[in-house]
Amino acid sequence: MDGAAGESPLLTPLQPSSARSDCHDGHDAGKQLECILNDDSVPWARRMCAATMVETRMLVRLAAPAVLVYMINYLMSMSTQIFSGHLGTLELAAASLGNTGIQTFAYGLMLGMGSAVETLCGQAYGANKLDMLGVYMQRSTVLLMATGVPLAVFYVFSRPVLILLGESPEIARAAATFVYGLIPQIFAYAANFPIQKFLQAQSIMAPSAYISTATLAIHLVLSYLVVYKFGLGLLGASLMLSVSWWIIVIAQLVYILTGSRCRLTWTGFSLEAFSGLPEFLKLSLASAVMLCLETWYFQVLVLIAGLLKDPELALASLSVCMTISGWVFMIAVGFNAAASVRVSNELGAGNPKSAAFSVVVVTTLSFILSVIIAVVILLCRDYISYIYTGGEDVAAEVSKLTPLLAITLVLNGIQPVLSGVAVGCGWQAFVAYVNVGCYYVVGIPLGCLLGFYFDLGAAGLWSGMIGGTVMQTVILLWVTLRTDWNKEVVQATKRLNSWEGKTPLLAGQE
Repeated sequence: MDGAAGESPLLTPLQPSSARSDCHDGHDAGKQLECILNDDSVPWARRMCAATMVETRMLVRLAAPAVLVYMINYLMSMSTQIFSGHLGTLELAAASLGNTGIQTFAYGLMLGMGSAVETLCGQAYGANKLDMLGVYMQRSTVLLMATGVPLAVFYVFSRPVLILLGESPEIARAAATFVYGLIPQIFAYAANFPIQKFLQAQSIMAPSAYISTATLAIHLVLSYLVVYKFGLGLLGASLMLSVSWWIIVIAQLVYILTGSRCRLTWTGFSLEAFSGLPEFLKLSLASAVMLCLETWYFQVLVLIAGLLKDPELALASLSVCMTISGWVFMIAVGFNAAASVRVSNELGAGNPKSAAFSVVVVTTLSFILSVIIAVVILLCRDYISYIYTGGEDVAAEVSKLTPLLAITLVLNGIQPVLSGVAVGCGWQAFVAYVNVGCYYVVGIPLGCLLGFYFDLGAAGLWSGMIGGTVMQTVILLWVTLRTDWNKEVVQATKRLNSWEGKTPLLAGQE
C-alpha cells in the first residue's frame, strides 16, 4: 500500500507557505483549494470555511449526477423484472433469479475491473497527462471485452448450472431463457464502465446522467411494446435491457468523439491499448475482487437466511430491508465516485493537502446524509414494509430489524466513501485482503453463530454482517487517518510514469 501508514496525520501542513501562489489565479479549483489551505496569512477558521465551500461545490457537481446514473441503472433492471413479473409467477421467479443471481455477478465483476482505470485515469488527469486517459480507457475496454467471452459461455450454460444449484427444471429453463437475452449486455458493460470512468476522471458526470435518464424513458416504452404487444415474453424483456445498455454506451461514445470537452483526452484509437495487458489484468483483478467480495457478501446473507427455521418470513423481511438499503446505497456509491475522482485528481496534480481535505469533507457530508436517512427510516419502522407487502407478520419482523437497518445505513455513509478513497489512491489489492478477513473470516461466521447457535434468526445473521462491516470501516478509517499524503503524491507520480513507460507497478509494490 502506497505509504498508507506513514507518520503524518491527516491534515498536517504539507507545504511551506513560501510555495503558495495566488489563490485567485487561473480556473483550476484544485489548485485554488491547495492555495487556500496553505495561505497562513488567513485565520484557520476562515481558511477552513473557504476551503469547505470550494470542495463542497466540486463534490456536489460530481456526486449528484453519479447518484442519478446508478439509480437509473438500478431502475432499468428493476423495471425489467416488473415487466417480467406481470407475465406470471414463473416469469417473475426467472427474472429475479437471472437479475439478482447471474446478472449481478457479471455487473459486479465488470464494474470492479473497471475501477482499475478509475485510479489511473484520475491520477493521469490530475497530472495533466491527458493523452493517456484515452489509452487507459481503450486498454480497459480490450481487457473487459476479453473477460466477457467466458462470461457469455457461462450465460449459455446457465440452465444446467442452475439445476446443479438445486433450482427446479422449470424455473431453471425460464431463467436461462431470460439470461440468454442478457448476453449482449455483458459486452455493453465491458464498453460502458471504462467510458464511464474515463468521463468521471475528468469530472464530466452530467452527460452520463442525461443519457441514462433519456434511455430509461426509451427502455420503459420499448419494453412494454416488446413484452406485451409483440409477445416476446422473457427473452424480449431481457433483450430490451441489453439494447438499453448499448444505447447508453453508444450515446456516451458519440459524446466523447464529437464533444469539445474530450478533445485533449481522446486522441483516437491507439495500438498502445494492446500493450501491458497482463499487468493491467492484475490491477483489474485486484479491483474486481475488492468490489465483488462486498457484493457477494449480501448475496451470501440472503442465501443463508433460506436455511433458518422460518425461511419464508426471514427472506421476506430481509428482502424488504435489503431493497431499502440498496436504494440508499446508490447515494453512497455516488459519494464513492466523487471521493475517488477528487483524491486521484489531487494526487496526480501534486496537491496532497487538497486530497486530504477532500477525504474529510466527502466523508462528513456522506455521514450526515446517511444519519438523516437512518433517522427517517427509524421513525417509519412500523409502516415501511407496507410499501412492498401487506403482511402484518412481515411488518412486525421488519420493524424489529429496522434498528439494524439504520446502523447499516450509517455505516454505508462511511465505508463506500473510504473505498472510493482507496480506489483514488490505488490501494485495491490491500482492500481486497481486508474484505476477505472482515467479511468472510469474521462477518459470515459470526452471523451464522448468532443466527443458528444462539437462535437469533435473521437479526443474528444481520448482526454478524454489521460486525464485519464495522471491522472493515475501522481498518480503512485508521489507515486513511495515518496516510502520509506527501508520499501518496510521490507514489502516484511513480505509478503514472511506470504505466506510461509500459512497465506498470501494482499498488503496494512500489
